[in-house]
Amino acid sequence: MNGGDCGGSCACAGPAAPLIQVPEIAKVPATAKPVLLTPTKHLTDIEVDYGHENLDHSKEVQQIAIKYEEIKEENGARWRTPHRFESGIFSAKIKTPGGNTSGLNCSFYLSSLEGDKTQDEIDFEFLGKDKGIIQTNVYTEGTGNREEIHQLGFDSSEDFHEYTIHWSPTEILWFIDGVQVRKHERKENEAYPTKPMFLYASVWNAGWVNNGEWAGCYAGCDEPYLCTYKDVQIPHQQ
Repeated sequence: MNGGDCGGSCACAGPAAPLIQVPEIAKVPATAKPVLLTPTKHLTDIEVDYGHENLDHSKEVQQIAIKYEEIKEENGARWRTPHRFESGIFSAKIKTPGGNTSGLNCSFYLSSLEGDKTQDEIDFEFLGKDKGIIQTNVYTEGTGNREEIHQLGFDSSEDFHEYTIHWSPTEILWFIDGVQVRKHERKENEAYPTKPMFLYASVWNAGWVNNGEWAGCYAGCDEPYLCTYKDVQIPHQQ
């Protein structure tokens, strides 16, 4: 699903992390929606951790766009909610960049604190080597290794699709266009994400990870790349 080969190579070597292949999303009526057990509201205010000049936040149309190009001194961007949440439903309609996006990572995720080695985290990650897949993952106390790869059944760059994380004290559910694609239940004597978490989104060059085996080697021939998030929903805080 990617564009033409732009060449390029990756600098770092290392074994690829094992990924679990999951069947393609089942076909269901377009009206199917996850049951919302907690009220949500539109995200209006964000904090930008880096890449201010590469991010456009249009409150009027409830849209956040991140531009990525290597020619800039600071490339990509990461935004987050101003506050943490203890649980709830988080969603966004996302359109990933077009062209040859090999090596690029576009994400939508929860984390107790980005950069903390003991973070709790719940992920949606688009891997630029294939615009027809998405990865989900769960971290507790900095430990992940719960990756699953999902076949989307569409090109994530051609139109907006809705991605939802439902995090409760007992389970985590991931939805795409209203269809549940994964369930992670809390089990006795197993670690589970309990730390309050921010909602984050970012676009970055992941071409160096596992020598390009994860997201692909970065090509960059179709820069600038644009990833757009709109109608972002977060929990109502009581």
